[in-house]
Amino acid sequence: MTEPTDLSWILNHLGEERARHHGAVSPPIVQSSIFAFPTVAAMREGFGDEFGLHMYTRGNNPTVEILRRKIAALEGSEDCLMFGSGAAAMSAAVIASVSAGDHVVCVAKPYSWTRAVLRDLLGRFGVATTFVDGTVSGNFESALTASTRLIVLETPNSMTFEQQDIAAVAAIAKAHGVRTLCDNSHATPLNQSPIALGIDLVAHSATKYLNGHSDVVAGALCGSEALLREVFRGPYMTLGAILSPHDAWLLLRGMRTLQVRMERIAATTVKVLQFLQAQPKIRRVHFPQADGNARLGLGAEQLRGASGLVTIELDVVDVAAIERFCDALTRFLMTVSWGGFESLAFPVCAVFPQDTPLLSPNGTALSLVRLSIGLEDADVLIADLARALAQI
Repeated sequence: MTEPTDLSWILNHLGEERARHHGAVSPPIVQSSIFAFPTVAAMREGFGDEFGLHMYTRGNNPTVEILRRKIAALEGSEDCLMFGSGAAAMSAAVIASVSAGDHVVCVAKPYSWTRAVLRDLLGRFGVATTFVDGTVSGNFESALTASTRLIVLETPNSMTFEQQDIAAVAAIAKAHGVRTLCDNSHATPLNQSPIALGIDLVAHSATKYLNGHSDVVAGALCGSEALLREVFRGPYMTLGAILSPHDAWLLLRGMRTLQVRMERIAATTVKVLQFLQAQPKIRRVHFPQADGNARLGLGAEQLRGASGLVTIELDVVDVAAIERFCDALTRFLMTVSWGGFESLAFPVCAVFPQDTPLLSPNGTALSLVRLSIGLEDADVLIADLARALAQI
């Protein structure tokens, strides 16, 4: 299913085959759970290849298939499977790769639900996981055992955006016969191409930048057709965490503007970042390309551009000051998730009881506030942040 790489063609035309749909410019929503066959022989063929044919929407749906083709082309992969969430895509990839007694090596500080499936769910079924500092590629190799079957990357990873050297880790994995899985939600396929760097499976929370409108929860998993057929036969069909045709259509609509949204967000983020880095009430700014967080050798060949995620570490003495800052924001909506058209703020302290110390018992810094820069004007966001900082 590998397709052309021209972004405008992929986002606006690829897979839509308008002549089949009465010339409709917008692709149809095929809101059907089942598909009929003219003969027993044709139905038998359907049972033989639910991955590629339309039989039952839990397996394959025409609207979802258009989306699969587009995202696969963006990632440079042979194919793609769509899920009901990014967590479902990551979970399916992991479950399809391991059995009881196997071992996984995962980057430290992954997305919380990635950690949950590895440590809490699969840990109950005899799958062990070692979490390592991924900024040193050799840590992955040091953690390998005879039973290691999977390496999980997330680069830049959650909250503080440390990067892993994708090509180096992929080479280590291939040398030891270990499968690799990378969460590419932060960078998007526009700014990072893990498959081109040797990764086997690439996952996205399509809820974020791919959709970009905060109205769909979705996940994508990209890779070779052989690997995705393995996922399809196992957790995909068994667990049924699929994307509905209507949500697929919303995602197709959202992706029309992916390139222009990411360009606008990146330009605004640079201006906001410059403001944040000059503020005395901010102890540190976490950003993949910021001083102290950049990785030599991970330049244009890995992370080609910036997204809109910035985490600030406030210079405060108590949680009350963090709450005053966040409560004063009017242009940043306080919520979870990120990647939509609107600017968002996520205070880590909201996850913990109010009396938790600034450095929680598990080592989490409650002074962290993640900002997701949206499509608002930079000067409006900067003025809002300045007003909020004046409250601490």
